[in-house]
Amino acid sequence: MPSADLSRLAALHGVATSYDPSPDRTVAASVTAVTRALAALGVDAGTPEAVRAALAARERERAERLLPPTVVGRGTGVPPALAALPEGTRLLVRTEQGETRPSAEDLPPGVHRVTATAPDGRTGEAHLIVAPPGLPAPPARSYGLLVQLYSLLSRRSWGMGDLADLGELADWAGRTLGAGFVQINPLHAAVPGPPTDPSPYRPSSRRFPDPVHLRIEDVPEFAYLSESRGESEGERAGAEGRARLEGPLRRAAELREAVLDKGALIDRDAVWAAKKAALEAVVDEVPLGPGRLAAYRDFLAEQGQALEDHATWCALAEVHGPAWHTWPAPLRDPRSPGTARARRELAARVDFHSRLAWLTDTQLTAVQRTAREAGMPLGIVHDLAVGVHPEGSDAWAQQDTLAAGMSVGAPPDAFNARGQDWGLPPWRPDRLAACGYAPFRALLQALFRYAGALRIDHVMGLFRLWWVPRGLPPTEGTYVRYDAEAMLAVLVLEASRAGAVVIGEDLGTVEPGVRETLRERGVYGTSVLWFERDWEGDGRPLPPETWRADCLATVTTHDLPPTASRLTGEHVGLRDGLGLLTRPLAEEHAEAAADTAEWLDLLTRLGLLHGHGTDGTVPVRTDGTAATEEEARIQAVHRYLLRTPARMIGVWLPDGVGDRRPQNLPGTWDQYPNWRLPVADAQGRPVTLEDLTASPRLRALLDVVRTRTDRPGGAEGADGTGGPGGVSGTGGAGSAEGMGGADGTDGADRADAPGRT
Repeated sequence: MPSADLSRLAALHGVATSYDPSPDRTVAASVTAVTRALAALGVDAGTPEAVRAALAARERERAERLLPPTVVGRGTGVPPALAALPEGTRLLVRTEQGETRPSAEDLPPGVHRVTATAPDGRTGEAHLIVAPPGLPAPPARSYGLLVQLYSLLSRRSWGMGDLADLGELADWAGRTLGAGFVQINPLHAAVPGPPTDPSPYRPSSRRFPDPVHLRIEDVPEFAYLSESRGESEGERAGAEGRARLEGPLRRAAELREAVLDKGALIDRDAVWAAKKAALEAVVDEVPLGPGRLAAYRDFLAEQGQALEDHATWCALAEVHGPAWHTWPAPLRDPRSPGTARARRELAARVDFHSRLAWLTDTQLTAVQRTAREAGMPLGIVHDLAVGVHPEGSDAWAQQDTLAAGMSVGAPPDAFNARGQDWGLPPWRPDRLAACGYAPFRALLQALFRYAGALRIDHVMGLFRLWWVPRGLPPTEGTYVRYDAEAMLAVLVLEASRAGAVVIGEDLGTVEPGVRETLRERGVYGTSVLWFERDWEGDGRPLPPETWRADCLATVTTHDLPPTASRLTGEHVGLRDGLGLLTRPLAEEHAEAAADTAEWLDLLTRLGLLHGHGTDGTVPVRTDGTAATEEEARIQAVHRYLLRTPARMIGVWLPDGVGDRRPQNLPGTWDQYPNWRLPVADAQGRPVTLEDLTASPRLRALLDVVRTRTDRPGGAEGADGTGGPGGVSGTGGAGSAEGMGGADGTDGADRADAPGRT
């Protein structure tokens, strides 16, 4: 047990000395965990004498300071920290907009600087974040599609889904079916392989997207290499460039055919090798035109040091490998003279990687524009991972704001006695406050460039994170608290500037007050049908009318069994075959069957399960063919979502074609092909984007949730397509766990995911 002095010191630095795995149980954090967490915050607590000295210094510093490093205000009132200053204190506010004001009243939203001078002569200066009180709700109910982009292959993609495929899906879904959004996995830049970590939730950089998602043919300069050209100054370059493209284009066709026609897994490394070779040919052989060059230079200027750091890391990784901790000592510091010299020596490669970031940004922006022009009120919902790979570019460039020797994870609880270590270094809350949350602001600004909405994985991390000291098991961790008011102020400020919606992934055990605070600030939650039960009462499914309205409601997610697999119980057999069950197979099967039977009984009683003996009819697809009993059940659970007041309804795209395979199976690494499966039908045959959009089964499911009215929670229409509870897809604006652990798992075994195991 931590001593009284250590507990007081820890509390003053936001380090917890205990946690509550359940409402009726409190567990003390170990002295080692608390001491190591304080050390990562720059506080020596290794001996009783050091604890007393650090405690005295901290208490003295807090007593003497006039202002904390960052002050937060909401709306137009005076921020509480400024209102509490001694009477007679003079203020000088320098606003983000360039004004100088003697008062903190009626400040515009932004990140300002405030200087305070007290009557006793003390002075203080702080960052002043002023945000709107909250985000406005989307103006109308909408539905959308959920899909992992890499799994969405067309007959034009290079072995994995790309941004052109995403644009085609959004264009089709918006124009044809009135969908309001498409939610995808994080597109953050990955740590390069081979092998590349396939999890999109353990990236190299969260700020910059991965160029593996580029559609090469949509790069404007590509046309000058791929097309025949007559006598001109660039004829020779064109011929050489076309020759350089032959190999990548041939390889692209082979990769596409292998996945779609031969049952191969998606090979991200092979796809990137082909795309990288093609991009090098384009960049080497075709100079940018004057307008394109001006746009590229604007991008470089706008992104500044962050892009230079990322591109430098990419260039250095090509020479020394991606593990920057093993680089020559001078290169481990992004600000060292040695790194500056290496940047000059590798200038061509630094420019190449900067160019790729620009090209990816332009295609992402084009996709969002396509989605909005197709009538989608939100467009693309991007996903923000909770952290970054410890060897990636963000960890290299942001060492001063990351907690050395620490990893984010989850504590042990009734569902995972060992806890979890996700292998992601956390931000230091003290360093964030000292710089006015600049890294977080920059990250959000980058994502909101092309996002109509943003899903924040493990949104509870804005309040606190479980820190695990390096070399210790997750059981030896402790919670470290962040200034949630400041984090949320930054989030609301940047989202409001972009006119974007924010969705927090808040599944599982959540600290009291968190959901209420998020709701107050206009941040939506995430509700998954199978988990919406009265956990504190009889454990039965919550009546649909009792669901919250401010959420994205779905039936399943990327790291849960597809709906067909859950309804048939096939997911139990899959986990058994991989040795993941903790109880006898018969017991697991019986529990899964009872769960399904309970839901089917409820759906029948509510009149939502149509056909196959339930109401004397057989449902019919859009092409006139009879739907199967399985399809009727999948449609029924989506009708259930329509009975809830949820303002956003998400449809897992693979459910529309009967896919059985989860995209990620928690608890596995190489035992299961996590993050490498294409969308497939019930027999496991890959389904192309072209076949998806022509699928009568998918169309029938989407007809269930598409336009009838935007008034939620009403009775269904006679045709079963939603009636007054239907979802507006005609212009109203509008997943579950996505935290990739070190073992490639994603949430179902997490401590904040009750009932998943």
